[in-house]
Amino acid sequence: MKRWLIIGLLGAGLPAYSQDFPRREIDLEKLTDEFFAVQDQDLNYQELYENLLQLLANPLDLNTATEEQLRALLVLDEPLLQKIMDYRKQLGPFLSVYELQSIPGFTRDLFLKIIPFVTVRDATQTVDSNLWQRIRAEDNHYLILRSEQVMEKRVGFLSSDSLKRFPGPRQDFYMRYRLARPGDFSFGFTADHDAGEPFRWQNGRQYGFDFWSAHGQLMNKGRIKNLIIGDFQAQFGQGLALGGAFGLGKNAESVTTVRRSNLGFLPYTSLSETGFFRGVALSYAVLPKVTVHAFGSSAPRDAQIANDNDRESGNFSSIYFTGLHRSVQEQDKRHSLRERNAGLVVQARSNTLDAGVYWHHTNFDLSLQRTINVYNGYYFNGSQNDNVGFFVNYSWQNFVFFSEAVQSIGAGRAITGGLLTSVNAKVDLAILARKFDRNYHSFYANALSENSTPQNESGYYWGIKVTPSRKISGAGYVDLFRFPWLRYRAYRPSAGYEWLLRFNWQPTRHIFVFLQAREEQKERNLSQDSPLYQTGSGVKRNYWINVDYGDPKIIRFKTRLQFSEYDLVKTTRGFAVIQDISARLGRVTLSGRYALFDTDDYDNRLYVYEKDVWLAFSFPAYFGVGVRHYLLAEYAINKRITAYLRWAKTRFSDRTQIGSGSDLIDGNERNEIKCQLLLKL
Repeated sequence: MKRWLIIGLLGAGLPAYSQDFPRREIDLEKLTDEFFAVQDQDLNYQELYENLLQLLANPLDLNTATEEQLRALLVLDEPLLQKIMDYRKQLGPFLSVYELQSIPGFTRDLFLKIIPFVTVRDATQTVDSNLWQRIRAEDNHYLILRSEQVMEKRVGFLSSDSLKRFPGPRQDFYMRYRLARPGDFSFGFTADHDAGEPFRWQNGRQYGFDFWSAHGQLMNKGRIKNLIIGDFQAQFGQGLALGGAFGLGKNAESVTTVRRSNLGFLPYTSLSETGFFRGVALSYAVLPKVTVHAFGSSAPRDAQIANDNDRESGNFSSIYFTGLHRSVQEQDKRHSLRERNAGLVVQARSNTLDAGVYWHHTNFDLSLQRTINVYNGYYFNGSQNDNVGFFVNYSWQNFVFFSEAVQSIGAGRAITGGLLTSVNAKVDLAILARKFDRNYHSFYANALSENSTPQNESGYYWGIKVTPSRKISGAGYVDLFRFPWLRYRAYRPSAGYEWLLRFNWQPTRHIFVFLQAREEQKERNLSQDSPLYQTGSGVKRNYWINVDYGDPKIIRFKTRLQFSEYDLVKTTRGFAVIQDISARLGRVTLSGRYALFDTDDYDNRLYVYEKDVWLAFSFPAYFGVGVRHYLLAEYAINKRITAYLRWAKTRFSDRTQIGSGSDLIDGNERNEIKCQLLLKL
């Protein structure tokens, strides 16, 4: 009774947080600004964003979530994470999410930041009911139907060339179904059809949606800790070999995102048609503290087969990543390659130690034979690759050590290691060192690195986060890196650096201001025509000024200025002025933007997050001279049905055509319409 009284007092005066889906209380724009502070890295932001939203749609149960799952929320520092685990051990299950505030170190702002990701479930729903009853009673059960269209016709729809023409409809179609309870079960499927793709293939191989993905998952059934049949991801160690899609790279959350969490196997729900496994994954507890993880996968992939001679000899020249199968030329690449994967991870855990060894095998039914050029001589060629490695994570007081080392059999190795610590309640630090050989190969890596894959690189990273008061905080990092061999667009060994500083100020509950500056220096070719391949030092600078103000329950404004500058032989610049507004009018929520942008060239493109329909991702690059605006309407028809309608328009003043190739639009405007229905079942 006393504990419930304390919880009631802690919850007084705070907003009531419903567990209904979708969870609207969190400020996605604010989170995106922190986690995706540098959007010009070569990362799959669609997958990263969807994984973040899936955490919102599937909140963790505070009473069953593991330490790694809580760490993967990227909100808690290590001392506070340990306090939560100790609190649960000493006092038993949480009775309410509001109980978190009774843990020393939990501020109101941190509490409001974490509760959209967590919940406390009624234990009797798990203990006193069978699986079928729990499935029938689960509220996290929904279906999404979506369609979108570019209103202007692209060249591919008008072409008279039968090999290049898009025979399918001009609309994108998307459908997603999900029924899930974190730590218990998950069932779902995703279907996607891109504009221009025909619903019936000429060779009769498929009818309907172009891409299907499905999964069924059961968790914590005796010794079976995790079983997935269908499409899944794997996240082990620091992402050198099995990285999933949870590595956020370098960003304004400069400490907590440096270390990867051992999440194991997770259902795959993204729209990307590569980067996932298709088959069976199993985590089995052979001993109380020892778990064996095993998986097998066989999935079709798109590939570029250069000519008939390559087809007959069993070779292919590259993997095709776009997932577009509109014209006959694109359809010829579809599922022309079969990729098989197998892996085994043996993991041991104690209160302070988490360690494991693993093996990962990848095999293609054709042999990859790249077109050799100056920089890619050490890239992977062949039909199979094997990696063996180990990872060790160790916690001691306020220190967390993490490391991973992996060897590509017959090729190079990759090593990374680091430290997280809290100097005191107001200062957190992160340090990471890495070394990746130029001939190290992995197709599912997602480690912290400057290159898009951990290869041909060494470096040192330092991150800091300071919170001197409830209203003021700051963060930043410095990364020094070196490339021992040539790389794309830099045909000599080189070195560089990157730093970022961010200052946050929240003077009142309804005003939030942040300033951010970033600079990066890397070598780049000056001219492809010179036989000497001369390079120069390219320096890119980005500056952000952002102000949020207003009451989010009524009307809220956001004003932002973004600037960029790039120095290489000459200096070019770019800027964008952005004004957002959002308002809630009963069951209707309206959001809009008006943006002006002016950039000298592509090197100064500006990435800006845009609000979109639920589970959709919009992060366009503002490039050129023009105006961008959108309007998003969300209407809660009733408790179980929500409708969305979005219109976006870009008008350029420096060109008469938009895009290139088959996606070319003859004109200076591009209009996009998107509609969606969310059905809570």
